[in-house]
Amino acid sequence: MKTTAELAAEQAAYWNGPGGEGWLAAYERIQRAIGEIGELALSAAAARPGEHVVDIGCGTGSTTAALARAVGPRGHVLGVDISEPLVAAARAQRPENATFAVGDAASHPFEEHAHDLVFSRFGVMFFADPVTAFRNIHRALKPGGRLVFVAWRTAQENPWGTTPVRAAQPFLPPQPRPGPDDPGQFSFGDRARVERILTQAGFDALKLEPVDRLIWMGDSVADVVAGAGRFGPLARAFAGAEPTAIERAKQAIAAALEPHAKPDGVRLPGACWLVEAKAS
Repeated sequence: MKTTAELAAEQAAYWNGPGGEGWLAAYERIQRAIGEIGELALSAAAARPGEHVVDIGCGTGSTTAALARAVGPRGHVLGVDISEPLVAAARAQRPENATFAVGDAASHPFEEHAHDLVFSRFGVMFFADPVTAFRNIHRALKPGGRLVFVAWRTAQENPWGTTPVRAAQPFLPPQPRPGPDDPGQFSFGDRARVERILTQAGFDALKLEPVDRLIWMGDSVADVVAGAGRFGPLARAFAGAEPTAIERAKQAIAAALEPHAKPDGVRLPGACWLVEAKAS
């Protein structure tokens, strides 16, 4: 079993290497896929004029910019991400009343009890030690401060993420499977685990609302297949595979996605939690 330090180092290496590069390369596709869910989370967060906000896993800063517009010139938003390439892209947008920091939210030296709201769009599932991370986030909040984030539910509930991978698996080198508590895309799928983490970290008034949406994956099957391997689990698998194996994997992905192709694109079910809590 890997230590939390080893898991954290792996996440830092990935997001400062192929993960960050892949996110930037697939930015427009990702934004279109998760944009509606992000807007729903921002609406739930309801940032108010004059508030001080932290955006965890801010990525290229689109949610940070939206929060900054909401808090206005009397407020401020701090975007934090472990990926230097993503933070560099966020800084290049130069949003007003927002700053960015490269760092792990689990250990970042936030100003204590200084923030009204901590927000995250799919940025909290990768903590090596989530209880410690959320305790640090709790310290950043004022008493009664709000925590709002979205995180994917279980892999089984998210065919958009699992269908291409399962179709391709027989043709690609085997990949390590994360344990149920290891950081990863679907590590917050278990409601009881999320509630336990947040309660142990000092949060109360917990609310977990299931959100289910069809996730846009591309304009056509050919479009999705062309983008396969640019980001996520398939990128890792393709990196170690022979060209002929990759071609067979892509053919299998196309066959698996064909039933989901519609005039408005390829869409598969997605499921996440919209989580709200308060700092006790």
